[in-house]
Order: sequence, then structure tokens, then C-alpha cells
Amino acid sequence: MDHAEVSAVTPSPALADAAVVPAPRGLRRFRDGDVWHSFTHSPTAMIAALVAFVCIFCALFANVVAPHDTQNLATLELADARLPPAWSAEGKRSYLLGTDDQGRDILSALMYGTRISLFVGVASVLLSMLVGVSLGLLSGFAGGKTDAFIMRICDVMLSFPSILIALLIDGVGRALFPNAHDTLAFAVLIIAISLTGWVQYARTVRGSTLVERNKEYVQAARVIGVSSLRIMRRHVLPNVMGPVLVLATIQVATAIIIEATLSFLGVGVPPTSPSLGTLIRVGNDFLFSGEWWITIFPGAVLVLIALSVNLLGDWLRDALNPRLR
Repeated sequence: MDHAEVSAVTPSPALADAAVVPAPRGLRRFRDGDVWHSFTHSPTAMIAALVAFVCIFCALFANVVAPHDTQNLATLELADARLPPAWSAEGKRSYLLGTDDQGRDILSALMYGTRISLFVGVASVLLSMLVGVSLGLLSGFAGGKTDAFIMRICDVMLSFPSILIALLIDGVGRALFPNAHDTLAFAVLIIAISLTGWVQYARTVRGSTLVERNKEYVQAARVIGVSSLRIMRRHVLPNVMGPVLVLATIQVATAIIIEATLSFLGVGVPPTSPSLGTLIRVGNDFLFSGEWWITIFPGAVLVLIALSVNLLGDWLRDALNPRLR
């Protein structure tokens, strides 16, 4: 075999290097970092992430994964109402976890209900984080009367529970907009949870900002004439976001539980688009008559979501703590 044939069979070093596409630099840094190493060596975090991923996937793609469309009232059969799970003697194979009082498939209702609960929980946390981080950053960086004023607002808001605020907003909303209850329901839940949830972000960011504002890099930025707004946004904010991310992860589970509590009390989403709390409230009316599955399965899903998110929050707190490395 001559040199030309060898060259045709053996790829050149340049082609061999081109065939191996390196991973993006940011991805390589993440895989080599402490957070990913901590995640892959924590069975609890991996199991919690798997459970959370399954719940989120089923919620986002409920219209594809769910065996029945519970949002379409025309497809409901009242003759199939209050059927037990499929493994019972009176159950049907088409309804794996049974049906509720309107003939809706419990499994499908759980997927659609989880979507609504996650939407309300994530939206309220994002709104709380936006308000709390902004006010906490301003309070800690400005100090003086501004700091005292914002902190007194935090003290006042802590004295009002989310349930009381939700009832107040719902009552005012029904009086001002009597025909828009279904549209107003989501806004009532998100605003009620956010009005009390932003306080923790504000206090957390304020404490971190009080430490960061006296460091050398902030003083150097002031000396060269950088504006206070730019210092807060470009320099201080990235250094105080670690505790905020941990708090936000844990607060998602808390917001979902508060949403379920409010929906259980009737101050929540409309019955035609039930969340987990609404399903539990509906099943509570039939619990003592033997239809336990209407309440037990939504409650179990709620516990799984809250537990997995809380475990992920605990792992993230430890992973971002340099003293535990």
C-alpha cells in the first residue's frame, strides 16, 4: 500500500480534531464546578430533581400526556362520576386513579391541576423576588431614612397573613368587578402570595448589601465616578443573588402550599380549571362517604412537589455555602 492509499484510509490529524466537537466553555465549567459535583454525589438531590422533573413535565405537557381532556366539559360523562381507581372491583381501566364528582379523570385532573399550581407558585415567587430584591438592594445601599422606611413596611406586611390579604383582595375585586371572578382569581392568588412573600427577599438582600457596600470594589467604583444605580445593578446585585436563589427555590414550595390552602378555602382558581387545592376541597366533601381517592391523590401530589422542591432548596443552600466545601 503506497503513501496515497495510507492517507486515504487514515484520517489526517486536522480532520480527527475537527470530528471531536468540544463542549461549550460554559458547560465544561459547570460540569467541572462544585455545584454539579455536589449534585451528582447527593442521591437525595438527584431523586428530588427527578420527582420535580416528572411533575413539571406532566404539568407542562398535560394536553399530550394526560389520557383525558378535563378542560373540555363536553367530554365529561356524569355516569362515570365518583368511580374508584382501576384496581378496584367497580373501577374502569380507562380511569386509572378514578373520577371525581363531575366524572373527570383524577389522573388527568392532577396533571392539569399541577400546571395551574406551578404557574401560580412560580409567578408569585418571581413577583416577590422582583419587588423584594429591588427594595432590599435600595434599603441596604442607601441606608438612613430610606432603610428605616422600607424596613418598617416589612414589619407591617409581616403582620398580615396571605390568607387574610387574599380574602380582602377577593372581596374588593368582587365588589368592583362582579362579572370577572374567573379572570380575577389568578391575579388574586398571585398578588396575595406576593404581598407577603417579598419581605423575606428584602431582608435577605438588605443584609447582604450592608456587607457588600463597604468592600473595596464598591469604594473603587465610587471613586472613578460610577453612579449608585450602576453600582447596585452591575456590582452589588450579582454578589447577593446566591441566598436569593436558595430562598426562591424553597419559596416555590411554600407558594404552592399557600395556593392550595387558598383554593381549599374557595379563594382560588375557578372550579372549571381546578388546581390541586381545588381538587382537595372537592374531594373533602366526599371523603366521609368513601370516595377517598378524590382527596388522597391530589394531596399526595402536593406533598411530593413540596417535598422535592424543599429538598432541592436544602441541597442548593449547602452547595452554595463555601464553608461546607
